[in-house]
Amino acid sequence: MPKVQLLNMQGAQVGEIELNESIFGITPNIHVLHSAVVSQLASRRRGTQSALTRAEVSGGGRKPWRQKGTGRARSGSSRSPVWRSGGIVFAPKPRKYDFKLPKKVRRLALHSALSSKVMEQQLIVLDALSMDQAKTREMVKVLKALQINKKAMIVMDNLDEDVLRSARNIEGVKTTDVAGMNVVDLLQHDILVMTKAAVTKTEEVLA
Repeated sequence: MPKVQLLNMQGAQVGEIELNESIFGITPNIHVLHSAVVSQLASRRRGTQSALTRAEVSGGGRKPWRQKGTGRARSGSSRSPVWRSGGIVFAPKPRKYDFKLPKKVRRLALHSALSSKVMEQQLIVLDALSMDQAKTREMVKVLKALQINKKAMIVMDNLDEDVLRSARNIEGVKTTDVAGMNVVDLLQHDILVMTKAAVTKTEEVLA
């Protein structure tokens, strides 16, 4: 079983914690990670783009000039795609881009993302994380004590309003609960900070 240090908010080691090998100790599946990222990003697309085909552009009801004898190319409508202000060929229409992955694949992707953090030593586990009041400077002190100077994702078992408000104005820092963890956020942030309670809850949910 993989082991990581258990730290307090001052950055001092207070023990060690064993992680579930099936969640934090597998070999990351790159293909599954890619599929999960594509699926999640596709579901964010609004798909509202729209353009008019030649059948939908107003006007162009009569033939611009007679078929023969003018010396010009024959033309049947001034709304042909080759004309200025004509219709669009294969015009994009509103559509849905999202697609769903099987539940086992989504779960494997999450396991792979968490395991990659452990492999790359980018997982920090805290014994607890709490704030007496919502102060950004207090959260900055915690991050400095943990030597975090990159993009960080903080995961708690349940969202603490004071912690959430303390971190929301810090660039590159995202706070969420176990239910809000997703593959894209895990891969976009360099450091993953989890409380001990969040690790336990993650193992209960994903085991």
